[in-house]
Amino acid sequence: MVVIGRETGRGDRPVAPLGRYRARDGSHGARVTLDVDRPHVGLVVGKRGTGKTYTLGVLLEGLATTEGVTPVVADPMGAFGALAGSETGLNARRVDPTVRADSLGPRQWCTVLNLAPDGGAGALVWRAASECATLAAMREWVTASDADASARRAAANHLALAASWGVFDPDGLGVRRLCADEVTVLDMTGLDSEAAGAVLAAVASVLYDARVADATDRLPWLLVDEAHAFTDGVASRPLRRLVTRGRQPGVSCWLATQRPSALPAVAVSQADLLVAHHLTSRADLDALSAARPTYLTEELATGLPAETGTALVVDDATESTHTVRIRERETPHGGESPRASAVAVGRDRASASSAANHN
Repeated sequence: MVVIGRETGRGDRPVAPLGRYRARDGSHGARVTLDVDRPHVGLVVGKRGTGKTYTLGVLLEGLATTEGVTPVVADPMGAFGALAGSETGLNARRVDPTVRADSLGPRQWCTVLNLAPDGGAGALVWRAASECATLAAMREWVTASDADASARRAAANHLALAASWGVFDPDGLGVRRLCADEVTVLDMTGLDSEAAGAVLAAVASVLYDARVADATDRLPWLLVDEAHAFTDGVASRPLRRLVTRGRQPGVSCWLATQRPSALPAVAVSQADLLVAHHLTSRADLDALSAARPTYLTEELATGLPAETGTALVVDDATESTHTVRIRERETPHGGESPRASAVAVGRDRASASSAANHN
């Protein structure tokens, strides 16, 4: 058995099963596992349909049975809700996420509302966020301020918009719920980009601050699917902090995307583990190549496997590369695209059942 992400050490440290080596003749080789004993920054990439989200689900299954960690996955496409099904046997829950308003700092509030901090409305929101713990209190503070009427009106309108998202709640996700002994699936499928970004920014901040303040002894793992949708908005700074500084306090951050070229360069360069499925875009290949380590001598354009479910794994801990056939999921995969043929088959079965009942 090979452990990716670990130089040497005791064999009884926790690992997550990843798959098997893929031999040149297509046969399966030795088992490949992933180190989950220490924090890691990971990047899972691949064009649509090559196994990116599937691989993230494989990792979550492994984390779900690992003592001492607490996995949280941002799920903008509804791909991981099946993990929380009663039939899976996993300790997982799907939540319609709400967060505390004070999980976002004043600068983040200005960013999520697209307000300049040095503008009239932005300055009011900044001060309200500094003084108040809830969104309702922020709105009251703005209304009662002696600022210019136009600035008050603009700030109040922006805060009313934030309230309409329905994601800010005084009893929103905090340390106790996010760092529980279970997988937390943040179902963001019904949220627009600003609301989803605010939730992710708050969650990333809570997990980081919890470890810095020794508020939890568990090691959080934050996994973000479709990460390119979050790295240029309000979540960009909290995610950057996890990527660059999260390992020291013990927070892992894994970003999955079909567009690595849309990620900040630091997200690619700081990843100590890269799981790369098939890519064809020159911009995406160049983004990975620009940050590739010196021991990765093969061109990524020719080194990435074309077969769905197979990945090139680059391990910075051991300065090695591995071609791995990702193992089969133990829980249902919710990331597949709908098919018209499946609809037709379903209708045929329903018609046959109805005819049998009539007979």
